[in-house]
Amino acid sequence: MSQREVAQLGWRLKKPVVMVGMMGAGKSAVGAALARRLGVPFLDSDAAIVEAANMSIPEIFARDGEPFFRLKERQVLARLLSEARGVLSTGGGAYLSAENRRMITEKGVAVWLDADLDLLWARVRHKDTRPLLRTADPYATLKALYEARVPLYARADLSVKADAGYSVDDMTDRVIAALETRPDVLERT
Repeated sequence: MSQREVAQLGWRLKKPVVMVGMMGAGKSAVGAALARRLGVPFLDSDAAIVEAANMSIPEIFARDGEPFFRLKERQVLARLLSEARGVLSTGGGAYLSAENRRMITEKGVAVWLDADLDLLWARVRHKDTRPLLRTADPYATLKALYEARVPLYARADLSVKADAGYSVDDMTDRVIAALETRPDVLERT
């Protein structure tokens, strides 16, 4: 389905769509494309944290540690979920917190971009902006994170399988198709 076709269908988003999943799954890219298609705001929790702290996420981790970052993440999520009906991209660890999952389920709908380990590694292995992967063996670290996190991501309201062959537009089409199954979230006007 093209962007023009979606716009012609006249969708109305009834609650926030929250993109969850591993680093490298495409949450920001697909979330931004989805927001454009639906004509709603796009918000990124990591970008909001960076703006509020006036420092990068790796700097926050280095200076204040992961527990401090997770506290700020929870506060930012609460604020963003309350502000506007739109599409919200979260950091890879945001959905791990039971409190965050509860908040997302109460105020929005969680969409898990389910990418396999090989695809994630291909997307993140050359980036140095991932503080959790700054280890002696980043692949082993990513694999351990993946194995620990997938059971929690599987609790999301909707799941959309990512594949290396899919473009951002393809993934956006798949997310819209999943959202169409939820009239409490997306309706035609």
